[in-house]
Amino acid sequence: MIFLSAVGMVNALGNNPDDVAANLALAHAPGLQHQSGWLTSQAPVWVGQVTGVLPAVPAHLPEHDSRNNQLLLAALAQIEPQVSAAIARYGSQRVAVVMGTSTSGISEGEAAIRYYQTHGEMPDRYYYQQQELGDPAQFLQRFLGLNGPAYTLSTACSSSARAMISGQRLIASGLVDAALVGGADSLCRMAINGFHSLDSLSAGRCTPFAKDRDGINIGEASALLLLTREPADVALLGFGESSDAWHMSAPHPQGDGAERAMRMALQQANLAPSDVGYINLHGTATPLNDSVEAGVIERIFADTVPCSSTKHLTGHTLGAAGATEAALSWLILTRNLNIPQQDFSQTERDDNLPDIGLAQTPQMLRKPVILSNSFAFGGNNACILLGRLS
Repeated sequence: MIFLSAVGMVNALGNNPDDVAANLALAHAPGLQHQSGWLTSQAPVWVGQVTGVLPAVPAHLPEHDSRNNQLLLAALAQIEPQVSAAIARYGSQRVAVVMGTSTSGISEGEAAIRYYQTHGEMPDRYYYQQQELGDPAQFLQRFLGLNGPAYTLSTACSSSARAMISGQRLIASGLVDAALVGGADSLCRMAINGFHSLDSLSAGRCTPFAKDRDGINIGEASALLLLTREPADVALLGFGESSDAWHMSAPHPQGDGAERAMRMALQQANLAPSDVGYINLHGTATPLNDSVEAGVIERIFADTVPCSSTKHLTGHTLGAAGATEAALSWLILTRNLNIPQQDFSQTERDDNLPDIGLAQTPQMLRKPVILSNSFAFGGNNACILLGRLS
């Protein structure tokens, strides 16, 4: 069995696990802010931003200098003793790095183009490597002095969930003894304007599963999880993945791929739907995604398992969402936190959606098993099952 030996995170809820745990019960996260300057129209938009001071990328690694990698360093700093101990124990060739991202350092590329338009040349400290989608894993590998497998997955919003799955497989296959997995995405104009062009941005704070939901708030985040065989409080019990092969940006109308992924995770863990204590829903707050996901949850779990989306707290952190929400699940499991509530304080629940167990009142986790869903463009689905064994 593979365990989560250490977890670090930064997102709009806070700059460390203590802050995130304290703010998880809030209706709105401190970092969810109304800001101008992101859209080409200059209209303000709600974004989930990391508000703390981030570590600097070392001067000897200038080609990796990006906010995305600074987010990774902030999460790594929280678990560096455990990571260093794993490297010392297993050796630099036996520790893998698998990251997920959808934006990498694109924000640095955007800034470089703006500079070019004014000055006719690229800025001195711009390196194309900064915005390469493979850069997060390469950066961490170099920063930590590792020589084992290192690669980055970019499957949109399931990227870092798939990074967790890949790390598990590397350990299970015997190729490595430990895997540093997770991912990061930083705010950038390309992503925000791209979702705006799809009419997918919410005009206000996003409201998953609400009657008047109108889209997402994009957020930035980083989460890193150290996977090993060493027993720890929380285990990776199972996972499921699938591809709809249906549409480039819309889910299958009946959620066939999402259902396959959820059932696969349960089967791999040898668990029944009734064994799950909480479901962290993908819950983007777009009309179609919430409707399809609610239909799948009703077919598998009916209304018997408490569930909610946390994207009204973190924003949709794109490629970092899977690892971020797995990290939130780890916090709930290890700190006996209340299940996050779905916030309908300023709106109404959509009664036209299938009847599922949306958590609307404070309640504790009754069974120590959490399913976390991540569904992406192209119908790329990944589900993670985490559980406490004692």
